[in-house]
Amino acid sequence: MEHVLDNAVWAALTGAHADLAERRGRAARYRPDVSPFAALPSEPGEGDWADLAAIVGPSGEIVITGRPRTPPSGWEVLGAGEGVQMEGSALEVRPDPEAVLLGAADVPEMLDLVARTRPGPFEPNTRLMGTYLGIRDGGALVAMAGERVRPPGWSEISAVCTDPAYQGRGLASRLLRAVGAVIRERGDVPFLHAAGSNATAIRLYEHLGFTLRRRVQFAALRTPASVAAKPLSRNEVA
Repeated sequence: MEHVLDNAVWAALTGAHADLAERRGRAARYRPDVSPFAALPSEPGEGDWADLAAIVGPSGEIVITGRPRTPPSGWEVLGAGEGVQMEGSALEVRPDPEAVLLGAADVPEMLDLVARTRPGPFEPNTRLMGTYLGIRDGGALVAMAGERVRPPGWSEISAVCTDPAYQGRGLASRLLRAVGAVIRERGDVPFLHAAGSNATAIRLYEHLGFTLRRRVQFAALRTPASVAAKPLSRNEVA
């Protein structure tokens, strides 16, 4: 049987994040102001691809992850790369006294930090996916981490980033443990993704207790220009 982490985005969009989802049939995506991630079945049919195109609209861009999937004619692959999925059941978690909860008022600084460090996709309302914690110095946000995809029983740690001037001080490790403490307190298990080529990050995660679960593919796709967009209400199921 398929493990819930094998199609984590789908499990989150039909579970804890259903209120952030747009869905038709067996295709779903996050609202574009939240995340570019979308989900399909592990073995999608042409009807599933058509449903996803209808949600996204003509020439729209999304990201899918999991096992490699070949889109039908008319779709464009903008880029693809191998990543690793790591599970953190052995992560030693602990709250951090200097970590502060980040909210709506912090979004401009969060977006600025992401733009300078490029930890991965981050939109104006990505913070709605879970808890985000930051560390400040002299009032300025210099490091942060938070939660992204939340399939049942699990929560992905993401957006782990540190201002270049503050790297090497262990801030990322502290925030990973602090966000992990939030996840564990809720009764979930932390997991994360990293680029397969990012050996430095993978070594850090292994040092903290994360172990490789599987390799995955991330693919950025563009829908056909000719797709007939069909307005959907949030959480619509055809």
